[in-house]
Amino acid sequence: MNYKNIKTDEEINQLAVLASEIWHEYWPCLLSEEQINYMVEKFQSYNAIKEQIEKERYFYNILEDNGNTIGYFGVCPKENYLFLSKLYIKNDFRGLGCGKQSFNKIKQIAQQCNKNLIQLTVNKNNTNSIKAYEKWGFQTIDSVITDIGNNFVMDDYIMEYKL
Repeated sequence: MNYKNIKTDEEINQLAVLASEIWHEYWPCLLSEEQINYMVEKFQSYNAIKEQIEKERYFYNILEDNGNTIGYFGVCPKENYLFLSKLYIKNDFRGLGCGKQSFNKIKQIAQQCNKNLIQLTVNKNNTNSIKAYEKWGFQTIDSVITDIGNNFVMDDYIMEYKL
């Protein structure tokens, strides 16, 4: 599997299209179409990703395997940990170890950033992802409800992995 670090406007646009595709495929069982559209625009649109990269120090990578774009991840160094913001794999490639392989890459990034903790937030009803994170060694350390505007909230667990 190859990881393409996103930097150019063209790559950011490619990532935004991919994110919208995956979010609209993945989230309908847990979120309304209205909330998915809102969250994609707010967090994974071209403008949102560009701002995250330029102003918030995010790193995004597109995952490629045998010429196929299969997913992406986004991380952001915080003061005491690396924040794993996004890790999404296209439906046809889930369950094949792509997420675990990507997590290994994320651990390398954490080490390069001199962080010995990785934190993420995960929807409390996203049981498949929670099980995967637990299998990888994450532990739930807290829960949080975050108002994201437009009468929507994110009801999440905070999970942590110690390197």
